[in-house]
Amino acid sequence: EVAMKYVTHSMACYSGAAGDESQFFEALQGAAMKSHEAINARRAARGITGTMATTLTIFMGVWPAYYLLQVGDSRYYRWREGTLTQLTRDQTYAQDLVDDGVMTRTAASKTPFAHVLSSALGGDTALPVVTRLEADWRNVHLLCSDGLTKHVSDERIAERLANMTSARQVCEQLLQDALDDGGTDNITVIV
Repeated sequence: EVAMKYVTHSMACYSGAAGDESQFFEALQGAAMKSHEAINARRAARGITGTMATTLTIFMGVWPAYYLLQVGDSRYYRWREGTLTQLTRDQTYAQDLVDDGVMTRTAASKTPFAHVLSSALGGDTALPVVTRLEADWRNVHLLCSDGLTKHVSDERIAERLANMTSARQVCEQLLQDALDDGGTDNITVIV
């Protein structure tokens, strides 16, 4: 809510997309940091000890591009012409170990660190990442929480997208796939 209010009421944000793109990136990152501050303020006001944190993924179109703002391990995938590509980086300790060459992605997915966030809104560290994507009508966009990717492989996601008849149908199938495999976390899927 805080992020969307910030973006909506920031006219410089929208004009920045047409002119100086760095200002637009800063405005989107600022939206994430305002959310981070709001979560920390609410935690303090309620006297909550420990962490009260969440992930954030915002996908917005400002023609002729799309902009993706991401904090945490919720993912953005692009499906185009039979190929599924994860364009976000999981901000987890396991992914940090993969990036440092300590372990493989397969090994990292099976460690306790796979779902321990190294960056989150309300966490110790919030590192918002903004990515610019060229608009292309061949793209199918999928945003999801780790409640999906914990239980449904990229191969299964690709299979479902290859056979989709509608966004609703493929979301319902992916949700059911995650539930059938145990559904141990909240499951958010947007196509």
